[in-house]
Amino acid sequence: MFFTILPTVFMISMAFTNYDREHPIAFSWTGFQAFGSVLNGDLAGTFFPVLGWTLIWAVLATVTTFFFGVLLALLIESKGIKHKGFWRTIFVIVWAVPQFVSLLMMAQFLDYQGALNNILMNLHLISSPIHFIDNQASPIIARITVIIVNMWVGIPVSMLISTAIIQNLPQDQIEAAKIDGANVVQIFRYITFPQILFVMAPSLIQQFIGNINNFNVIFLLTGGAPMNSKYNGAGSTDLLVTWLYNLTFGQEQRYNASAVLGILIFILSATVSLIAYRHTNAYKEG
Repeated sequence: MFFTILPTVFMISMAFTNYDREHPIAFSWTGFQAFGSVLNGDLAGTFFPVLGWTLIWAVLATVTTFFFGVLLALLIESKGIKHKGFWRTIFVIVWAVPQFVSLLMMAQFLDYQGALNNILMNLHLISSPIHFIDNQASPIIARITVIIVNMWVGIPVSMLISTAIIQNLPQDQIEAAKIDGANVVQIFRYITFPQILFVMAPSLIQQFIGNINNFNVIFLLTGGAPMNSKYNGAGSTDLLVTWLYNLTFGQEQRYNASAVLGILIFILSATVSLIAYRHTNAYKEG
């Protein structure tokens, strides 16, 4: 009641007021005015581009970590690979380290004067440092960078789950496929991958929703940079959730617009979750 229901009711109610920096106490009910501001007003030019990037980010972040996590698990579990436990441990260490520590370390590594630029220049691969994640970076480079860093952080989780599934796959099906002349790619496509996807589908939906609300990777790595002059309080790598943070704690402090974003993020997450989960084989066979 006190830690979940009341804060939620307060946040929803705030969206129907003019509660902001100019009206911190003497605020009044304004109906759907804040929704109009976000969807069709001065914030619409920021909302829809940021929404588009949020969805692109969520899809790519989920698909890349899942796909490469599965491939990594298959590689480690394949015959001929020695010291399997050692290789798993190497990748799990990345996941075991607190995420904010890893992201802050990567932010220093990718800095304009950081280690990566120094290494590339010493190897004569580049003539001048590259702006990866700062305000002078290209939006495309910054977005690709955060996706790659997210892969580095997220692949170990998918690898661990996939390893458990691979170790419990029915070997008789795989052996029968080999006898029938199926190659490695065909076995992966028609036997291994479908069974991994069947088990991991609910987890993938959860990861997708988590990536929509993935505050840490963006905030700690780029802080939303590079900033976009066409946006209102957001940068080119900002997600809806980090933009919400900027609107709340930035100079404008538009609490009512932040509340509207919170409601829209909830509607988006709930809708995607219900539609995706109802189409999974795990749900249909449940």
